Amino acid sequence: MIFKILFALALVYLGILMFFYVFQHYFFFRPEVLPQNFQYKYPFPFEEVHYEMEDGGMINGIHFKIPNALGVVFFLKGNSKSVKGWGKFAKDYVGKGYDFFMVDYRGFGKSKGRRTEAVLYSDAQFLYKKLLEQYDEENVVILGRSFGSGIAARIASWNNPKMLILDSPYYSFNFNMKRWGFWIPIDLLSRYKIPTNQFLKNVNCPIHIIHGNKDRLISYRQGKKLYEENKDRATLYTIEGGSHNDLPEFPEFHEYLYDILVEQVYEKTATISG
Repeated sequence: MIFKILFALALVYLGILMFFYVFQHYFFFRPEVLPQNFQYKYPFPFEEVHYEMEDGGMINGIHFKIPNALGVVFFLKGNSKSVKGWGKFAKDYVGKGYDFFMVDYRGFGKSKGRRTEAVLYSDAQFLYKKLLEQYDEENVVILGRSFGSGIAARIASWNNPKMLILDSPYYSFNFNMKRWGFWIPIDLLSRYKIPTNQFLKNVNCPIHIIHGNKDRLISYRQGKKLYEENKDRATLYTIEGGSHNDLPEFPEFHEYLYDILVEQVYEKTATISG
C-alpha cells in the first residue's frame, strides 16, 4: 500500500515537472500582444521602429529623440506587458537629456518570432549595433530593468558602453527562480539561465545598481551580492522602503538617476577639460 502511494506521488511530481518544462514560458512571461496597426501615443517626440530579423522574426519598438542629447539609453524592459505601457518611463530619461530606445521582446507587443535565451541576447546585440550607427559608443547607456537586467549585463559584457545601469536585478535568473521553485530542479529544467553574475565579470564600464530593500519579487540581497562581487566597478544605490514596482515613486530614485546620468557626466567632462 505504501509503495503504491509513493509511486502515485512520484507520478504526480513527474507530471508537475513535465508541465513546468513545457509551459514555463507562461510562468516567466506575461506579454501584451498588440495589433500591427496599433498607434503609439506619447506627449513627446518619438519614432516607431521595425527590424526584420534574419530568422524571420520581427522586432518592434520606439525611439524617443530630443535635440542635443547627451546620448541614448538602451532600455531592456521587464517580463510583462508591452512598450505601450513601458513607454511612459521615457520621461525619466528624456527629462535628463537622453534619447530613449526600447523594444518589445519577441511575442510581446508587435514583435514576432520564437523567443529563447539565445535569441534574446542576439536580438539585443543586433539592436545595440543598430544604435552605434547613430551614436558613438561612449554615449550609449545600457539599462536593464528586472528581467531585462540579465540581458543588459550580457550585452554590456560584449561591448564597451558608457555605463551599465541595473534596476532591480537578479543575481541570476535561476538563482531567483529557486526562491519560489526550490522543490523543482530549476537548473535542469529551466530554459533561461541568464547568469548576470557571470556576465558582470566581463563588463569593463561603470556599473550602477539600483534596488529597493523591500523588494519581494527579486530580493535586495541579489542586487547587493552583485555589487559586492564587483566593487571595483560597481556602485549600489539603495531605495529605502522600495519594493519591486514602485521605485519611480521615490524621489531618491530620480535623484540617483540624475547623479548617474547627468552630474557624473558633467563632472567627468569638467575634469577632462581642466
